Amino acid sequence: MKKFARRITLAYILSDFTGSAIAWGLFYLFRKYFIETRLYGEYFRMELGNKFYLGILLIPLFYLFVFAMAGFYSDTLRRSRLLEFGKSLVITLAAVVILFFVLVLDDAVGDYSTYYRSFMVLFALELLLTWLPRFAITSYVSGKIHRREAGFRTLIAGSNGKAARLISEITGEKMPAGNLLAGYISVDGSEGQPLAGKVPWLGREEDIVEIIEKHDIDEVILALEENEYERVESLVNSICFRDVLVKALPSMRQVIAGHVEAGPIYATPLLRVSYREMPHWQQMIKLLLDYSLAATALVLLSPLMALLAILISRSGKGPVIFRQERIGRHGQPFMIYKFRSMEEGAEADGPQLAVRGDKRITPLGRFMRKHRFDEIPNFINVLRGEMSLVGPRPERRHYIEKIKKQAPHYNRVLAVKPGITCWGQVKLGYASDIDTMLERLEYDLLYLENVSLFLDLKIIYYTLGTIIRGRGL
Repeated sequence: MKKFARRITLAYILSDFTGSAIAWGLFYLFRKYFIETRLYGEYFRMELGNKFYLGILLIPLFYLFVFAMAGFYSDTLRRSRLLEFGKSLVITLAAVVILFFVLVLDDAVGDYSTYYRSFMVLFALELLLTWLPRFAITSYVSGKIHRREAGFRTLIAGSNGKAARLISEITGEKMPAGNLLAGYISVDGSEGQPLAGKVPWLGREEDIVEIIEKHDIDEVILALEENEYERVESLVNSICFRDVLVKALPSMRQVIAGHVEAGPIYATPLLRVSYREMPHWQQMIKLLLDYSLAATALVLLSPLMALLAILISRSGKGPVIFRQERIGRHGQPFMIYKFRSMEEGAEADGPQLAVRGDKRITPLGRFMRKHRFDEIPNFINVLRGEMSLVGPRPERRHYIEKIKKQAPHYNRVLAVKPGITCWGQVKLGYASDIDTMLERLEYDLLYLENVSLFLDLKIIYYTLGTIIRGRGL
């Protein structure tokens, strides 16, 4: 289903680009024929010069950027045609206003009524040539979902009366909402037969992560009985970091921890269990800042990186760049890059956290850690899409397992990309023991509950202060 979603997203992007290019081309011809020809006389020659072809390429990219900021290319299989029209109307109007004031307002005109005509023509062309293909794609997707030819592979958590009733409602929907039932899990430790006579038993609560991966699950619906409510937090902690949508029956509204938002109401009403996220436009700006600032930093800091590389190579045995496996978003492992700040073989006896005055740290490494210079290669991880500028610091699996013994909710920080810096690191510096990691976790959870672009910028500001003052240790 994820492949189908990617194809649909690509279809939206291509249709928007093509529609915007045609709209701008027609508007260009309109300006030349109906305005400039009449303004300069009937013998005015209309030529398609470099400006025309440049506009055909760049103007659609501007619209794609605006549409992406508005969230048009996210969650493309869960669209309402009516809401999409309203959103298209508002976003297209805003984009045309910006474009009109930047490119069109200085054009020569006979009278001011020409501005109004030009604006209405540009707006009408852009709206019709992008919304109509978008409407056709959305209708195609909705048709496949309503015919159960496409949808979201769904796992039911629960094995008793509520789960059976939920399955009967979903399978009996006259206009399916897209849930394709892959199976169910039991939370009482028992094995089971097919539920409601048709949905297979896939395993127990403790197997849920493996089941999600094995069966390519898109959604998990919690359908627990009154005496099973204590399982809710455990289930949510187990799967909150996976790339799945979690929903629940409405009767569980008061018992689910975190933020609960009512999702779209179809034949079977469900509640969407979600955690606070940045508005989509902030997410897009954050992504742009990640890539642009990381690339800029690597270019501007390249002389410093070259100098550090030379000094590290002469400071002792071992590689210049230290590579180590860390756990990132959705629990996926990746290799983090740092400048080596310790002697070679510093962890020959197993994983050990660095402490103040640690003899394994080289003199150069101590200087780098004070100013966070050892983390400059982290910008490579940002460009690879494995990290962000701001987010919970990534840990090793060894320490994550230790943290989870005392804080099972640690999985929640794995729902977002790890960062080069974070609120906890600004406050506490490097973690030298599990207790400090647990204390830093509190700030990570506080960050997730209050996440915003403004908060990211504040954390970056205070991190720069830490770097300048050399308080990284």
